[in-house]
Amino acid sequence: MTSSEQTFTRRVEAMESPAFLDALRDIKHGVEREGLRIEPAGALAVTQHPEALGAALTHDCITTDFSESLLEFITPPVASSEITETQLKDIHKFALENMGGELLWPLSMPCFIDDEARIPLAYYGESNVAQMKRVYRMGLKNRYGSMMQAISGVHFNFSLPDSFWKVWADYTGQTYSQDQVSADYLAMVRNYRRLCWLLPYLYGASPALCHSFMKGKPTNLPFKKVGKGTLYMPYATSLRMSDLGYTNSEQSALQICYNQIATYTEKLRSAMYTPSERFGQYAAGEGGHYQQLSKNILQIENELYSPIRPKQPTSSMEKPTDALVRRGVSYVEVRVLDVNPFSPVGITKSQMDFLDVFMVSCLMMESPDMTPEELVVCRENMDKVVLEGRNPELKLHTNGSDIAFSAWTKKLFAQFRKTAELLDKANQSSDYSIAVNTEWEKVCDPALTPSGRILDALLAENKDNVVFGLELAQRYAAEINGYDYKQYSREDFERMASESIAAQKAVEAADDKSFADFIHDYFAEPMATRAS
Repeated sequence: MTSSEQTFTRRVEAMESPAFLDALRDIKHGVEREGLRIEPAGALAVTQHPEALGAALTHDCITTDFSESLLEFITPPVASSEITETQLKDIHKFALENMGGELLWPLSMPCFIDDEARIPLAYYGESNVAQMKRVYRMGLKNRYGSMMQAISGVHFNFSLPDSFWKVWADYTGQTYSQDQVSADYLAMVRNYRRLCWLLPYLYGASPALCHSFMKGKPTNLPFKKVGKGTLYMPYATSLRMSDLGYTNSEQSALQICYNQIATYTEKLRSAMYTPSERFGQYAAGEGGHYQQLSKNILQIENELYSPIRPKQPTSSMEKPTDALVRRGVSYVEVRVLDVNPFSPVGITKSQMDFLDVFMVSCLMMESPDMTPEELVVCRENMDKVVLEGRNPELKLHTNGSDIAFSAWTKKLFAQFRKTAELLDKANQSSDYSIAVNTEWEKVCDPALTPSGRILDALLAENKDNVVFGLELAQRYAAEINGYDYKQYSREDFERMASESIAAQKAVEAADDKSFADFIHDYFAEPMATRAS
């Protein structure tokens, strides 16, 4: 057993104490699920955000992302993955009941879109903050194209309670403080970056895409064709996470550092204030004309496309880096998940249970600082898995040498099983071990992965993915219609919608400056610094 494996085992054993077990019961998670609205025949719905769903600017759990057509459903942080799943079902039920017969697209890669100019930008009202959100999206459209922004994903928010961090600090010989909590979250994040290639293998569900997505896009990927117009790669897991999806060459050169909060925030802030050669052609307020918020590498920090983000909730108009500097890390956002097309709500309880195991394991592993060279290797491993993840000959790179995908996953799952047993003991369940065993079956048989199942379905009937997606959308609409509300009621959602509309009007009424002054003041705001 290596010293790293010994450290992991010691930490697992230490966490079997009553204090640790009590704290582990209060791990919290929330989900942000994106999904395109489509017409009954499968085309993109270009209607406005349904008024019955409330105001996207101010609603707590129903909003939009890039487009009016791209819904985003948000659940609050809770300790039960079962509750999170039922909350999502309730939100889906209310949304589908108020979409005028439209459906939700169940895949990450977009439905057939003949002209990306038809993808409507999200609208949040006439307040300064609403206009800022819209101009930001206009910038995304100009920088990367609307089609890329129509890609959907699922974000998984994970946090450990204060009670855990206090016991952890005592066990690791640290003094409990927010600085200590932030440092340990970053240790978790570094190991996540080292290992997150596994998640597209297990949950990647975009091995194929509609030919309309590739219109005008040069590529050297060796696509094959199925049906009338579906492109696929035989071993791909998540084309959403490939260079076809969220890409920015200037971002790749940033070398975002996850070793300390100070360096992480410094790199992000630098990108927000460093002019971009690529994006300087678009207006950023000259003569009152806005095609983007700024001409810099990042318009705002949220433009950074990262597989994980350390997060701290922000107050109104507070920059994310300022929140991190002022109050430290309070949770992490996992951002590599494709929409699960085999779930009516895009994610399952079992997935969430496994992600708990994965994140706790990342904390318990040794986590040395990450060099820029190692970060490059991490990106390369991710690229290999999203394009070739089910290739039986796949090799990845770690510690200066190549390792077979199968050999590395075997070692990891030995550790995951220990973590799962720990979480089962804390929660008096077997759910975590069952989740780990379910994922291990996918490692043993790639045909069981979502990407494998999708390709098998398409190839067996020479079927287009647009047909596959529409069939699932219709089935899930019928299923969700049959659900009974559990965590929320219809009246709850109607009240939230009404309150969000009133809140949007209040935001608009409170504006006391021009949009140009508002944007100037936002970027001129002094950056938060740590108090000495």
